[in-house]
Amino acid sequence: MSAVETAVPAPVDTAIPAPGLSRWRPGPARLAKLLLGLGLFGVGESLLVASKLGNSPWTVFAQGVARQTGTSVGVATIVTSVGVLCLWVPLRQRPGLGTILNALLIGLAIDATLAVLPDHIPALVRVALIPSGIALVGVGSGLYLTSYLGPGPRDGLMTGLHKRTGVSLRLVRTAIELSAVTIGIVLGGTFGVGTVAFAAAIGPAVQAAVHRIGGTDTSRL
Repeated sequence: MSAVETAVPAPVDTAIPAPGLSRWRPGPARLAKLLLGLGLFGVGESLLVASKLGNSPWTVFAQGVARQTGTSVGVATIVTSVGVLCLWVPLRQRPGLGTILNALLIGLAIDATLAVLPDHIPALVRVALIPSGIALVGVGSGLYLTSYLGPGPRDGLMTGLHKRTGVSLRLVRTAIELSAVTIGIVLGGTFGVGTVAFAAAIGPAVQAAVHRIGGTDTSRL
């Protein structure tokens, strides 16, 4: 979701894998890193949803879709991811195992976590869920990105549009995410202080995680 997609610093082309590493045949260590990263990412997103104080931009959209269709946030996240992947076809983007698992597992992790969280959470705890969720998404993104198994659906859309249009990555990312969050608000997704905090903090959080996990060279992501 962005989701990993909201996390990568704009100058980084996340469609480029590390040299010599297959997108489809990871060893046990890379696969474990991928799965752990996607799981933590989904848990972090679910904490933001549970805070009821504002979701990440793409989850604002997914929650809006969920409320209009009667599905869960996780299912709406999966459907959205598949829809975004369909947009890759004219852009000629190349997926990887991480791309496919990203589209499926983050939504499942969101629903699984929300299912075990209480419906009524004290106000102070809900506030604390915001930095906790952002931190988990940051760490999860660092693990996922440094597994080098293909970009997430939304990252691929961003880099694909950048390559086809020549518009800067920053402008493309901003346009995509503003569109997603605006439509999400109209559909009934939760926008609030958590959304603003996520937008402000997730870039530094992911950058720190990537550097700590994968070293300081982000050119291979």
